[in-house]
Amino acid sequence: MSYKSYVDSREREDIRAHQGQDVWVVLNHVRAEKCGAFEYFLHSILMPAIAHIHPETYNQVRVLHPTKSNADGTYTYAFLMDPVVHDGIYDISSILHEFYKSELADEYMKTWNEALALPQVEYDMVQSE
Repeated sequence: MSYKSYVDSREREDIRAHQGQDVWVVLNHVRAEKCGAFEYFLHSILMPAIAHIHPETYNQVRVLHPTKSNADGTYTYAFLMDPVVHDGIYDISSILHEFYKSELADEYMKTWNEALALPQVEYDMVQSE
């Protein structure tokens, strides 16, 4: 199943918090053998769902890919919520279950969970001057 985002990509060019706004940095440590599945999940399953049902959140999220592995062999993908949409939806399971049928959402959550080598690490920050 594939969905084209109805969000204009030019809207994403101006993503950046202003001084005093909250920013979240979320690190995802992914198993080396699951990087391909993780990237497919992000860009073909999760992001289209967010763009369709929560464009206000989608427009403020960036995904950064690693350029090399960590010392332990995992790869770190970063999510930047810049700025945080305070009434936005960020819970991955909730997003998937809202957009996809329950059985399919459960399968996608399995893909997500199997890819992660460690629990997500979240940093809550504030934009400086």
